[in-house]
Amino acid sequence: MERKDRIDAFGAASLVGFSLLLGFGQVIIKVGNEGFGPVFFAGLRSVLSLAVLLLWMRARGIRLELGRGNWGPALVMGLFFTGEFVALFIALDLTTVARSALMFYTMPVWLALMAHFLLPGEKLTAVKLAGLALAFAGVALALLVGETGEGALIGDLCALAGAWCWAGLALMARATRLREMRAESQLAWQLAVSAVLLCAMAPLFGPLLRGPELIHWGVLGVQALVISGAGFLFWMWILKIYPASSVASFGFLTPVFASLLGWLMLNEALRPSVLMALVLVAAGLWLVNRPVGRVRTQ
Repeated sequence: MERKDRIDAFGAASLVGFSLLLGFGQVIIKVGNEGFGPVFFAGLRSVLSLAVLLLWMRARGIRLELGRGNWGPALVMGLFFTGEFVALFIALDLTTVARSALMFYTMPVWLALMAHFLLPGEKLTAVKLAGLALAFAGVALALLVGETGEGALIGDLCALAGAWCWAGLALMARATRLREMRAESQLAWQLAVSAVLLCAMAPLFGPLLRGPELIHWGVLGVQALVISGAGFLFWMWILKIYPASSVASFGFLTPVFASLLGWLMLNEALRPSVLMALVLVAAGLWLVNRPVGRVRTQ
């Protein structure tokens, strides 16, 4: 398909479907944690996803690249990636899907804040500041009027830490020489580093196996092949067609879908405070990612 300067009906439908897929991914991580230790589950997913990605790159003739002087940034990016999924999988072991998704998908808010101070030409506008304020209010409401129990609060904070690691990873990809590397190679190095570290760290977080059954192995396969594998390839494809800012503006849908799917599939309660926090965060994400004017193409 040819490059387009705005989201059309096909793009909108595709991005809504992709957001739904990511929301579903949050639900099945929680299901998978019933059969695997969360960090071991994340490590297995990285191993399988890396194998799928390398096979796909080989089939497409895409060379795995890492230019001279990029080892340091690539390892740091891999550490951020590892921290992101340690935090997310533990969060979904301790708190609800709705609360975890609400916290985790605040990533664009933290990235916008970091970029304001660290990247030239990424200053916050009045609209983005309003978005940050709304998202911060949503996070504060969720934390202050949260689920009872120490574990739930730790889960909320883990999901928030995962968002910070994700934002740090995105910042590394934009602010270092890694931005010149193909996205496939970036992901391959992230998966390689995380596969080693997550599997090595897993015994520190309890038993590796929690009596996995067929459904848990199936969830692992879906996570590795569909969500982490095919989902990433779709994301790269859609970014080649539509403006990145317009694509990102659909990100507010993922925590909404995750919350609804957690309620429908896992019978999780959707408390009024969570719904209000979700509205605030979703509105904030939309403002932070809102396209400014019409994007010109070369």
